[in-house]
Amino acid sequence: MSDETDLGPLDRERVAALVRAELADILERDVDQVPEEATFADVGADSLALIELVEALEERLATRVPAFHIDDADLEGLTSVRDAVDYVTARLPTP
Repeated sequence: MSDETDLGPLDRERVAALVRAELADILERDVDQVPEEATFADVGADSLALIELVEALEERLATRVPAFHIDDADLEGLTSVRDAVDYVTARLPTP
């Protein structure tokens, strides 16, 4: 994945690209195989992959959004790539 500084403004589209790319990297798949419409089960992401995704997103966003954190308790409610994108987008500061 390219450096997060290549993302430009952190709008929903950029967040979706980041989530999809990070998950594709974790699952060792092409990003085209991780559509936003897919559930995590659809793309073969188990609980370990989701933990890796959370860690990757927290690390990647920490330089852009100080103290960005995904609560462990919220993971149960995230069942799809879209859920993850919406969750992250909702926690970003508004421009």
